Amino acid sequence: MCDPRRYNAAPEKLRMQKSEDNLIAWIADRVGNSANGIVGIGDDMAILNVGDETILTAADMLLDGVHFDTRRHSPRQIGRKALAVNLSDCAAMAVRPWAALVSVALPADWSMELAQELFEGLSELADAFDCRLIGGDTNSWHRPLAIDVTILARPYDNLRPVQRRGAVPGDAVFVTGRLGGSLASHQMTFTPRVNEARQLSTVLGADLHAMMDLSDGLSTDARRMACAAGVGMVFDRAQLLGVASDTARMSAADNDALLASIVGDGEDFELLFATSADRTSDVPDRIAIQQAGVADTPITCIGKVVEESGIWLQSTDGARKPLEPAGWQHFR
Repeated sequence: MCDPRRYNAAPEKLRMQKSEDNLIAWIADRVGNSANGIVGIGDDMAILNVGDETILTAADMLLDGVHFDTRRHSPRQIGRKALAVNLSDCAAMAVRPWAALVSVALPADWSMELAQELFEGLSELADAFDCRLIGGDTNSWHRPLAIDVTILARPYDNLRPVQRRGAVPGDAVFVTGRLGGSLASHQMTFTPRVNEARQLSTVLGADLHAMMDLSDGLSTDARRMACAAGVGMVFDRAQLLGVASDTARMSAADNDALLASIVGDGEDFELLFATSADRTSDVPDRIAIQQAGVADTPITCIGKVVEESGIWLQSTDGARKPLEPAGWQHFR
């Protein structure tokens, strides 16, 4: 379990172990996290308070061979995913997508038609979520495709952005949708939970204490949420098995393998959130989105927040064991 105090450590203290999280923590310490109306590194989006206005922003870079595979995925699919992961950041904080800038490094041997198809994928999803593409940068090189999207968002009227650091002991922990098996099924086609996040924020208000999207696997991302608040989480094994995707169920040899897929596959882009225990009855079992072809989104309570640091798995007999991080990590 990460120690929240490390975010206040001297920069040289964070050079000991190579990891994405440690590098981010070192950068946050080096550049400063919050000042002059800016809430910076440490959440799904940065928050900029400009006069009476609040603007949120985030950036995600996707690379061929890591986040997609141009040998299997079409440029349209790749463009769609590049924006979808940013829209998922908006969902994580329950804010309204507003505009996006797109920078690409196109392979030099791509045709004009392939480049146009890439941007068609971006534009179609942008239209669906009323998010304008307003600029960016275009480069070409003799290397694989790289695409970076910077998104801007605004809070909804009368709804505050939801950060990941607000979980408190006693909170119930929920997840939207189904987990596991993403690489074989929905990593390129998932629908960002922007509308679901807005509805959850509307229903729960200030009792929606913390939220984030699951991009790197539940066992890794839950640890980040817990660390941000200086708490721990206990997940119910039976409830976790109940949120498995059909793809994960079909490919798992037994429940242990299924559980490993649920907590470690990553790329699910579902929402993990914590809310007051006395508001659990107000959390809907599913959210219906008024959009053709989009199924209702199930919502499941999978655990609780505890004072003791760490992420734990609890079996039906009440026994607990540590749930080790098993999701994707960059810069290992």
